[in-house]
This record gives sequence, C-alpha cells and structure tokens, in this order.
Amino acid sequence: MTRFIQFLAAMSMFTLLPGCIHAKDTDNTPVPSFELSRLFGCWYEIARFNHSFERGLVGVTADYLLRGDGKIDVINIGYKGEQLKVAKGIARQPWPDTDPARLRVSFFLFFYSDYRILKVDKDYEIMLVGGSDDDYLWILSRDRKPSQELLDMVMADAIRRGYDTSKLIWN
Repeated sequence: MTRFIQFLAAMSMFTLLPGCIHAKDTDNTPVPSFELSRLFGCWYEIARFNHSFERGLVGVTADYLLRGDGKIDVINIGYKGEQLKVAKGIARQPWPDTDPARLRVSFFLFFYSDYRILKVDKDYEIMLVGGSDDDYLWILSRDRKPSQELLDMVMADAIRRGYDTSKLIWN
C-alpha cells in the first residue's frame, strides 16, 4: 500500500509540473473600477491572439446586451470566407462590488471562462481584454478604426503587463 501511495504522490507531481513550467509573469489583473452599463452595445474586434474558437474569422464584432435577470447576452459575429458565423453566449459579473471588471463568460452549457477588462479608456471607446492566463488577449473598440492614440495606449498596457503582442492577429 505504501508503494501505491508513493506512486500516486509522484504522479500528482508530474501532473502539476506542466502548470509550473507554463507559469509566466503576465499581469492579468483587471482594472479596479468598471461601469458595466458602458459595456453594452457593439464592439469591433481590432486584434486578438489566435485560438481555436475564432480561427480564420475576420470582421468580428461582439455585442453585449443586458438581460432581464441581470446576466449579459454575448453575441459574437464574424466571417469565415463568405460564411457568417455566430456564437451566442452568456456572461455574468460574479463580484460586482469587489471585482467589477471580471466577468465569467460561457458559450457552451455551464462551462464558464474568465473575461478580464485589463484596460479601458475614460470614454469607453477601446478595451484590452484578457483571460485568467496569458493565452487570451483582445483589443476591442467602439470604432472599426480607432485612433492611433487609443491603440498606442492599449498596446503599451499589454506590453507593460507582459503579453507578447507580436502574437496579435489584426482584423
């Protein structure tokens, strides 16, 4: 029985090791204050990291709509070739008083992911959005072509936080 316990302990260490190796110094702390009502409406995806659920999409928009139950409908639309792709999800703000810029978003059943507002300008015209690790990053704007000043601001913040901005795919 002792060897079995030693074996389980060793296996546990090996399953934890990849997480330790992957750990990075990226700062994905959300902004301390965020007005949820200013999120609602259409945002244009300006740039993103590559990931399977948006691979090959262009012209992506994200619409955020308040529901009667306080949750948020999320409707992402983009084109893959000439085909329109729509993904509908739901978001919630689990800690509105203590962590208002952290949302939980689900596009499949009850599987939720972190959605963190990392930077937003004072007029809510541009946002830098990340996840719980450095694998996800988006630049969203109210305008299809945001000013260079706004782009420079969010890019500087992404770099300061330790994101590899060379991985961004620009729309």
